[in-house]
Amino acid sequence: MENQQKTGAFKFRGATFKLMQLPKEQLQNGVVTASAGNHAQGVAYAGAKLGVKTTIFMAEGTPLAKINATKAYGAEVVLIGESFQEAFEASLERKAETGAAYIHPFDDYDVMAGQGTIAMEMLRQEDRIDTILVPIGGGGLISGIATAAKHINRNIRVIGVQASGAAAMHKSFHHNVNEKLTSVKTIAEGIAVKQPGKNTLPVIRKYVDDIVTVCDEEIASAIVYMLERNKTLMEGAGAASLAALFKYHDRIRSRNCGVIVSGGNLDIGMLPMIQKLAGEQRIFAS
Repeated sequence: MENQQKTGAFKFRGATFKLMQLPKEQLQNGVVTASAGNHAQGVAYAGAKLGVKTTIFMAEGTPLAKINATKAYGAEVVLIGESFQEAFEASLERKAETGAAYIHPFDDYDVMAGQGTIAMEMLRQEDRIDTILVPIGGGGLISGIATAAKHINRNIRVIGVQASGAAAMHKSFHHNVNEKLTSVKTIAEGIAVKQPGKNTLPVIRKYVDDIVTVCDEEIASAIVYMLERNKTLMEGAGAASLAALFKYHDRIRSRNCGVIVSGGNLDIGMLPMIQKLAGEQRIFAS
């Protein structure tokens, strides 16, 4: 339940570990990154803890809750472009201009390692887990989790979940290519990434067992289910893995299945649309 994590998502883990690896001299010019919102808060909070200036580039459509929270942690926020990719490219230009250290949201081994602590904690709490469902955007979360899980028990199955409207990693994994999408469209903006990371994709091919997709209606249904039955708020990306459990439960051969709820930073203004999207998919909640 990483929606209950500090900053409301798992990203605080990777951002903190990465910043802790950088020498103080390198941090003097501050750090810069691009984010769909959750990585932004993780970097901003970690930077505030260490007294480091942080600059975050985010897409213009990023939920207001994520933007305001990032600013509240003391970061400079720059809104640009329609998706993560445009924000990412703009952030690289700022890095070149200022000499700031770059904290990639997923395509960095230290960031992956930080996210992998989730698997270590899950398996410490419940060592009977034989399958883990993990949402995928650029692949940093699942790379860390799969590496850690296989290190503990190579028989654990790790299954990634992507939104069907942003399925670059799904296509890359199953067709042995490096897919770059021209556009993405999903309510799960936290995993709306157009292209897999160059470092994450090889790790995923090595350690991940399968990748599946879920549509926005199925994601919305999972959000509504958790609100009604468990009184818990998930964002779209965080709901993807639970949506996959509902959709593929008859295909997933598992006695003890772990589900990563990666975040809960949902813009409350989206709830009416999410309820409408859930529609007939609400059957999953029965």
